[in-house]
This record gives sequence, structure tokens and C-alpha cells, in this order.
Amino acid sequence: MTEAPADTRDHDEEFEDEFEDAPMQQPAPRLQRKTAPIVPSQNVAGRALVLVIAIMTFLSCLTLGAVTLVRDTASVWENQISREATIQIKPVDGLDMDAALETAARIAGEFAGVVSTRIVDREATARLLEPWLGSGLNIDELPVPRLIIVTIDETSPPDFGAMRAAITPKVPTASLDDHRTWVDRLVAMARTTVTIGTGVLVLMLAATVLSVVFATRGAMAGNGHIIEVLHFVGAEARFIASEFRRHFLLTGMKGAAAGGAAAVIVFIIFSWWSSRNLATPEADQATALFGNFAIGANGYLGVAVIVAVIGGLTAATSHFTVVRFLGDMDLHQPDGM
Repeated sequence: MTEAPADTRDHDEEFEDEFEDAPMQQPAPRLQRKTAPIVPSQNVAGRALVLVIAIMTFLSCLTLGAVTLVRDTASVWENQISREATIQIKPVDGLDMDAALETAARIAGEFAGVVSTRIVDREATARLLEPWLGSGLNIDELPVPRLIIVTIDETSPPDFGAMRAAITPKVPTASLDDHRTWVDRLVAMARTTVTIGTGVLVLMLAATVLSVVFATRGAMAGNGHIIEVLHFVGAEARFIASEFRRHFLLTGMKGAAAGGAAAVIVFIIFSWWSSRNLATPEADQATALFGNFAIGANGYLGVAVIVAVIGGLTAATSHFTVVRFLGDMDLHQPDGM
């Protein structure tokens, strides 16, 4: 074999040196494709569902607040009524009202089980009538009954029959009311109100679940081709359902949080208005009927529970809807596909 010419060998050696000195070319980087979620995060249906859930949560929280307010107020009424009895003395011609009040209060105070007696004075009686008859009343010129508040011991109440029998001969126009009838009616009313409020709350939660079902089916119909491809190439139903569950959990929590926050703001405004108008006769009557419009810590805790429940129901409803949809898809898929 003949040797290559010297100039050729020199040229090859120079080429090899240049190749070794040249930097190694890196392969072109692969473009990273941005993956999109199965369920679009923002669309018209999604925003509408957030609004629907917010409205349902707002109404549910208002219902819960009203039920809590009525229940707490009824409990306060029941406790106050069970601790007190009332002696009412009607005015008649020739009756010395002040003396009759003193006599009835003295007789009632002598019974075992009576803690104290208090005569409602003229000013307090006028304030009770002011919302209906106006201010500047002269109680002595009107045939207005006068009241005596009898505070009793709840653990050992007095014998009201014997008290009536002792007071009536001394003050014939006096009548004793132990409020048992009112307590029974009040308890019945409170239970009925709580039952109705609970029923309304359940209906609202059911409406929210149905809204989520329709929204989930709409989202699946809009992305049906993607779901079918994922399902038939081997994606598990659990994975697809988890994507929908995550999406609708966020959607439900957004709407529920917005509705709950709006309800809390309404409760705070009512409580502030009630506290600012305590001195007026109208506010006194409203406070006597409904308290100070404050739902308390239990009410706010109930709002948080409703927000969490609606968010959980939204996620669970979408999960079961997707699983059922995929099960129907497998059931109706012909063999061999």
C-alpha cells in the first residue's frame, strides 16, 4: 500500500486539530408545549355557575341566620318567661291604683319561691305604649292596666293557684298570669320555624347540586371528544374524574365564599343598625321581638360550615357525574373497539 503524500497528511492533521478545537454543537432544545386542563378554567358556563352557587350560598346563609336568630330569641323569651310571672290590675272607678299595686306586690312577695316583685312605673308603662299612642301620654287619664313583675325561683316555683286565691279577695281586678300558655305556644312556634328553615335550606342545597350536575354534563359535552380519547387510550376514570372534581371544587369554593361573605356583611350591617337605634321605641319593640339582630358565634360558624358543605357537594357531585358518564360510555361502546 502506497503512503499518502506528505502534504495530504498535513492537511488531514490540520483538519482534525480544527475539529477537536471546535465547540461541540448541542442539539436544538425541544419546544415545551403548554398543557391545557381538560376542563376550561374560564368560560361563560363556569362564571354562571359561580354566580349561581354564590346566590344559593347567600340565600342558604340568610336562612340559617334567620333560623338561628329565631331560635336564640325564642330561647331567651322562654328563659325570661319561665323566671317571671305577671300580675295585671285593671283600673276601675274608685280604685286606688297605687295602693292596689302595693297590696298585690306585698301578697305575692310573701309566697315561697318568689325572689322579688317589681311594680312597672308610669314612665315605663308610657314607653311601652308610645309606639302606638305616641309620646306625652298621661297614664292616669287612660284606662291602662298596670303591671307587677314577679320574679320566681325556677328550681322551686311558687303555688300560683294559692297566689291567685290570696290576691283576688284583696284586689278584685287583679289577674295573675304565669305565662305557661305563652311558653308552650312560643316553643311550638320556634320548632315550626326551625323546621321550615331547615326544609328551605335542604331545598337550596338540592338546587345547588342539580345546578352542578347540569354544569358538569355541559362541560363534559363540550369536551366529550377529549374525554373519549383519554378514556380509550387508557386514562383511568379516576384520573378524569379527579380533574373535574378539582375544577368544580375550586368553582364551588369561589361561589360559596362569595355568597358567605355577602351574608356575613348583611348580618354585620343589621347588627350595626340595631345597635345604633337602641334608644328609639321602634328599635325597642324590634329588639324585644327579635333580639339585637346578632347571630352570634354559632351563626358565623354555621356560615363557614355551609360554605364548606356547598364546596364539598359541588366536588362530590361532579365526581359522581363524571364516573357515571364514563360508565355509560363503556356500557354503550360496542365490542372490539
